[in-house]
Amino acid sequence: MNRGITRKVLRQADYLATLEAMRAFTNTRTDDTPDELWQVEHPAIFTLGQAGKEEHILNAGNIPVIRTERGGQVTYHGPGQVVIYTLVDIRRQGLLVKDTVLRLEQAMINTLADFNTPDASRKPDAPGVYVPDGEALSKIGAIGLKVSRGRIYHGIALNVCMDLGPFSAINPCGYAGLRTVDMATMGISADWLTVADRLCDHIEIQLNQ
Repeated sequence: MNRGITRKVLRQADYLATLEAMRAFTNTRTDDTPDELWQVEHPAIFTLGQAGKEEHILNAGNIPVIRTERGGQVTYHGPGQVVIYTLVDIRRQGLLVKDTVLRLEQAMINTLADFNTPDASRKPDAPGVYVPDGEALSKIGAIGLKVSRGRIYHGIALNVCMDLGPFSAINPCGYAGLRTVDMATMGISADWLTVADRLCDHIEIQLNQ
């Protein structure tokens, strides 16, 4: 049963502090706790998923590397990227994890369509959202979740207007040579908060279907 979703804007939030806050929220929430969507922009950081392989970090340089409990391999967070942490009781919503992933990916696809990027799509066996880039597909949106007692945390990241250089220092999501782009690369000028709000709108629509 949907009990409403609360939104919080946490611009330029420290990653570790945000991670601890997500864990605390998830560990202490009850069956009556409303779901929350946190709109976050992190300083530069690489994160490794629970089963992430350090060999996919080619050259971290001065950027910190944090291992987390989310799914997936390695990814990069930095200024100009919209991160939405989805603190949602999917058991209460009657959703399975696979279905939740598809819905969150669809929220990113629909958001990009709102900003005149209609060709965004999924890629078989490679979670996230991709856009045409010449003869290949480049990644523009990532997803990584953790499920605890039927509740998810961590979430999704959509590249808006950021320094893409650090992505070349890793195998993004474990795929060597995978090109990563942002909305600015696609010729789209968009305000961070406008994209974050629109993405949250689509997440709510998808989760309430």
